[in-house]
Amino acid sequence: MRVGLFAVGRLKSGPEKDLAARYFDRFAKAGPAVGLEFTRIAEVAESRASNAETRKREEAALLLKSLADGSILILLDERGKALDSEAFANLLGSYRDQGKRELTIAIGGADGLDPSLYDRADATLCLGKMTWPHQIVRTLIAEQLYRAVTILSGHPYHRV
Repeated sequence: MRVGLFAVGRLKSGPEKDLAARYFDRFAKAGPAVGLEFTRIAEVAESRASNAETRKREEAALLLKSLADGSILILLDERGKALDSEAFANLLGSYRDQGKRELTIAIGGADGLDPSLYDRADATLCLGKMTWPHQIVRTLIAEQLYRAVTILSGHPYHRV
């Protein structure tokens, strides 16, 4: 299953970008052994519309346009369901085992996600109840993707 990330906003050079890249690289190298292939990070600029609703609608349109047909869509939202690392790994594994070919994880813009995306999403997850800056969210999801691969493969990286 091909796994990609969609992010509103561009990650500037710096330690956050370097750390996220390190975990995406680890995921890309370890994933194929368990049937997960890292494909890409699709970054789009934040909308410049004058109000939040229009910005969210424009950003949602860009996300939907970037999705492959039949792609699983996971939204990251502070109101989503909290999973532990093993449950997240099992979720990815179950999509893979169902024969799903594409999975996209979406990080919305500063205003959040457009309501229309929740109807399209296969899952809405949170990385905790706190609000996180986008550069930290990207690092957290990169690490969790790598951790999921290690869990699915039985690698000792994930210790409880």
